[in-house]
Amino acid sequence: MMGNKVEINFPPVRIISLVPSQTELLFDLGLDEEVVGITKFCIHPESWFRSKTRVGGTKTVNLDRIKELQPDLIIANKEENTREEIEYLSTIYPVWISDIATVDDALVMIREVGKITNRQAQASVIIDEINKGFLGFEIQSKPKRVAYFIWRNPWMCAGGGTFINNLIEKAGWTNVLADISRYPEIDLQLLKDRSVDTILLSSEPYPFKDEHIAEIRTQLPGVKVLIVDGEMFSWYGSRLRFSANYIKSLMASI
Repeated sequence: MMGNKVEINFPPVRIISLVPSQTELLFDLGLDEEVVGITKFCIHPESWFRSKTRVGGTKTVNLDRIKELQPDLIIANKEENTREEIEYLSTIYPVWISDIATVDDALVMIREVGKITNRQAQASVIIDEINKGFLGFEIQSKPKRVAYFIWRNPWMCAGGGTFINNLIEKAGWTNVLADISRYPEIDLQLLKDRSVDTILLSSEPYPFKDEHIAEIRTQLPGVKVLIVDGEMFSWYGSRLRFSANYIKSLMASI
């Protein structure tokens, strides 16, 4: 998805995934024996988290451990992995890199990963499930004005050009920070100035708790503040099969 030419053995039989959401996708594609390495953040499925060899973090790869595993395919992501490590690995192993900012990008990724791992039929089933899930979002006459928090100290939110922003838009909400690129640091006063009415605190990467809801409410009284499942908003693999229904339930609750 970066426009690079990658030559691999087909089908690959020793795969390392450096991206949690794509690791889960590989499991759902039925590649149990083929996947030999994952990161310490690849918590789904739990059976793989307990049994597969871990090759470090998404941004701190253990190069020696990867060498020991002798992969014939490494699956990475432009945003989640570091450029220096991926460029180095690409000089030794076939590295396929995803670049995802929208649900449509995610569907392309799923189709392409299915193709290069000889799991086209399984990938098509997953894509169909995701597409069906995202049908039926009702057009809202007065869309919620939303801010989606990913970090505290400093406060950071999902802005424009992010996968999270695309999901917010698909839900029919308005991201009040959509005109600011990527993940801006913000002051709560900015959200007040932009008439935010709903604040979503993600469960990851920062573990927001009830105390943070109270903290925000002291500065933004009257604004709806709730903690949401970050995986449903930011995991762009096969977990997307469940994201639409989760968001629909969330909308109904607020």
